[in-house]
Order: sequence, then structure tokens, then C-alpha cells
Amino acid sequence: MRLQNKIGIVTAAGSGMGRAGAVRFAREGASVAVVDLDEAAANTVVDEITKAGGRAIALTGDLRKDAFARDIVRETTRAFGALDFVWNHVGHPGPAAIEGLDWKDYDLAMDLNVRSVLVTTEAALPELRARGGGALLYTASTSGLTGSQFSPVYNIAKFGIVGLVHGLSKRYAREKIRVNAVCPGPTDTPMLRVFVARPDSQLPPGETPESLVQKRGGQVPMGRPARPEEVANAALFLISDEASYITGVALPVDGGATA
Repeated sequence: MRLQNKIGIVTAAGSGMGRAGAVRFAREGASVAVVDLDEAAANTVVDEITKAGGRAIALTGDLRKDAFARDIVRETTRAFGALDFVWNHVGHPGPAAIEGLDWKDYDLAMDLNVRSVLVTTEAALPELRARGGGALLYTASTSGLTGSQFSPVYNIAKFGIVGLVHGLSKRYAREKIRVNAVCPGPTDTPMLRVFVARPDSQLPPGETPESLVQKRGGQVPMGRPARPEEVANAALFLISDEASYITGVALPVDGGATA
């Protein structure tokens, strides 16, 4: 098993890519803290893992609150004794438009996409150091690699995450703490439906969120959106010891969209 005896945290793990990652990591031998705002969703994922013979706990709360963003590290180490990896997967699409921008929406997006992961990272570093190293993984996006006319605020946040990965990877490489990001393109998750249905995104006449999800997927070279499990597979590789000489990478998982 590729994560045998490893201990980790996955944020926004109640559905979509985060759920797929938590389940896959547990299947590969990891003990996993499943973090989500939705208590029922987090508990459902934990039940799925434990029924399959894995180890997991649910931690529910709002990661915009600094205390909770730190507590997930403390509670994970309390439950399992240590920490080897964190997948900072939490995110928010933010507003689609710049004109008439609601700054509360901007603050929400930046708090979840950037501030919360910084707080969790700060709390995690001493625990990873105590293990002699580990892995920090972030979910950026193809919107962290190239511009998006649909999500300029999301661009700000995700370009920031890619920059963070580059900086932290150099800062902590000698301590054997590897820092990478996955950059999904359109992925068939609840979040993608939130993206296309934002009130200020102005759905074209005759389109529905579901039709736009499929259309966005159809625009990439592979002709479909990603499955959550495909992003989780990339995350598994970057967290595992198979990627022992890989740090500072922002890996597109996008069906060729950024090629």
C-alpha cells in the first residue's frame, strides 16, 4: 500500500475530489482526518472508510475561522499520534464579475482559498518537521496557470496558491517537506455546478448548470470533464513516497486544456 502507516488531513473532503482523495488515501493505508463544513457529509465519508477497514475521523467546522483551521492539525495528531501530509483542498469559486463586485464575496473567496490554507500550513509544519518530513498538497486549478474570463477573482486566489507552492517548496526542501499542487480543469463535482450557476455568471439563454458542466468538459482536448477519482489519483502520487524527488510542482489534471 502506497500510504501505509501515513497520517493525513484532507479538507473539503465531504464530496467531490476531496471525498475521492480521502477514500483513496485510506484504501492505500493512511489514517485520514476528513474535514468539511457539512457534518453529515464528513460522517458519511468516515463511515465509508471505516466500513472498508480503514481509519478516519470527521472534523467539522468553518475553515475561515483561524482557530478551527489550526484545530484540525491538533485533533488529527491527538487522534492518530502524528501527521505526515495535508491536502489543502478547500476552496470557493468567488464572484464571476468585477463590475459591481460584492466585497464580502471577495473576502469569502480569499479567506477560503488563501488565508485558511496558510493558517493550516503554519499549524502543520511543526508536526511534519517532527516526523522528519512530509507532504503539503494544495488544490490550485487551471485558473492558477492561465487566465479565466469567467473567474478573475478565482484567478487571483489560485495564482497565489501556485506562488505559495513555489516559495514553500524552496523554503522547506532541506527539511524533506515536499510542497506541490494539483491543478484540475473542469471536474464533474458539485463545485463545478456552483461555478456555472453563480448569480453574476449570466447563464446563456437555454443553458442549465448541467448542460454547461458537460459543455465545459467537452471543450477540453479529451472531450469530457475529469472524474473526481482522476484528480485523487494525481494527489495520491504527489503525497506518496513515489514522488520523493518532486517538489514545487503545479500539476495540471485537465485533459490537455493547458497544453
